[in-house]
Amino acid sequence: MRPRQRGSHMGLMLLASQLFQVGLDNIPPVTLAVLGLNVYLFLFPAAPLMQACVSVQQAYWRGGWRRLLLSPLHHVDDWHLYFNMASFLWKGTNLERRLGGPWFLYLLCVFSLLTGGVYLLLEAALTELTQDQSYSMACAVGFSGVLFALKVLSNHYHPGDVTRVMGFPVSNRYVSWVELVLIHMMSPGTSLIGHLAGILVGLLYTLGPLKAVMKKCAGFVTSSGYNSRPSAYYNSSGSTGYRSTGGGYSGYRQNNPPDYTPPHTASYSSGLTEEEQLETAIRNSLNDRGQSSQRGAPPPYGLHLSDEARAEEIRLRRLRRFDS
Repeated sequence: MRPRQRGSHMGLMLLASQLFQVGLDNIPPVTLAVLGLNVYLFLFPAAPLMQACVSVQQAYWRGGWRRLLLSPLHHVDDWHLYFNMASFLWKGTNLERRLGGPWFLYLLCVFSLLTGGVYLLLEAALTELTQDQSYSMACAVGFSGVLFALKVLSNHYHPGDVTRVMGFPVSNRYVSWVELVLIHMMSPGTSLIGHLAGILVGLLYTLGPLKAVMKKCAGFVTSSGYNSRPSAYYNSSGSTGYRSTGGGYSGYRQNNPPDYTPPHTASYSSGLTEEEQLETAIRNSLNDRGQSSQRGAPPPYGLHLSDEARAEEIRLRRLRRFDS
């Protein structure tokens, strides 16, 4: 397997810098492993891009179903990898701490396969409706579809929060749809249908039957021997994961109740640079110790951004700047 030949690898260097600023010990194991796998397959791809991307023509007509496995884990270039993995860093960390490592890994596997499957269905439907074969030949690659599904899930846990997109407040209920349109307008080469497929998969989990089906499948597989709960909440004897001797991050928790909502942090100083704001957002998100919030209390509104929303806003600004 030959390593991929690239130019300056600036995206990879930025990603490595961000990971070390956050601290590898502060990243839960599944999130870190998936990040590492994406970077490894970028440097040593399992197949050339044209043999890893997924399309109706290649997967359905020609039987290349393994592309459903390959396409989410391969990226066009180092910037494509950087933007996706920077977004996955905080989404994965927060969701894994909330759901627990086993369920989060299970979720990623299902979301990855199902996003590709929904993408094929949408492209096939467009081909039938428009009689345009180009939809069946459109080949998609990258982790962004899975990221949109994870974003829907993350926003589902904070329905009353407000995210600022390009300076405008948008309810978390609709922010995924707004970003779907904005990203396609700013970067026309991105896969609108692939991102839409991710949103639909996320909605299938949060509003549809997918979560119940996954629980039944997990319950069937783990009914003998392994004593775990196939649900969105893994109980344990205490905090599981990483601990440090200092006063910093003490581990991601797997015994948070399902209605746990992390508290909001203070607003960021306008004097910080963009890189410092992103670092602060991710650090504060990771340093959240999961203190229990009052049950039934409405989430705060206003101009104070959550750490995740701030990091996502900076990511969108960078994507727009590099695209221009």
